[in-house]
Amino acid sequence: MEIQVKNISKIYGTEGSLVTALNAASMTIREGDFISIMGPSGSGKSTLLHIISGLDSPTSGSVLYGDTDIHHGSDKKLSAFRRRNIGFIFQQFHLLPVLTAYENIVMPLLLDKKQADETYLQELSSFLGLEDRLSHLPHELSGGQQQRVAIARALIAKPDIIFADEPTGNLDSRNGGEVMKMLCNLREKMKKTLVIITHDSRIAKMADRRFTMIDGALSEVKDS
Repeated sequence: MEIQVKNISKIYGTEGSLVTALNAASMTIREGDFISIMGPSGSGKSTLLHIISGLDSPTSGSVLYGDTDIHHGSDKKLSAFRRRNIGFIFQQFHLLPVLTAYENIVMPLLLDKKQADETYLQELSSFLGLEDRLSHLPHELSGGQQQRVAIARALIAKPDIIFADEPTGNLDSRNGGEVMKMLCNLREKMKKTLVIITHDSRIAKMADRRFTMIDGALSEVKDS
């Protein structure tokens, strides 16, 4: 599914104290793309990702998934669309502390009143090295393991596209490298579209297409 991001702007504040987080950002995300977005803190990267994924709404502009403008409709429809089509990986793992790794992974399916495909879940868990950790609570897992649980949760509904907001930001270099390698391998294995925000130039260079964002302005890096 192709995604058209058209002139997205996001303005915070009130008259006299307005802050422009995004300034007419546009991009096309093609099916199967691996895209990285780099930029300094506060440049608008996370705001852009949240709007494209439906977690936030723009002040102006549109986001089209195929022919569907995701920001023109009810919140209920957007939530259902997001659960079924979009996987999101946060820098903060956002695991529910009272649920096991298994329960955290299948939570998006339960919210959609669906049962887990146990064969797929076991395949995913094995690929991520979690097969022996599914009964553990988050506090019993390392940071790297918690992020791998978060990746499995993002993929459990077999979404069309995965968004990742600094997925290695809370990990040391070793764990971060392992998590990123697994994520890239999963993306390739499952033929998913991946859009990732990162401060790490090494990760950014792994992408097929690279973008930079400065002061709310988005631009694609063209290879010379």
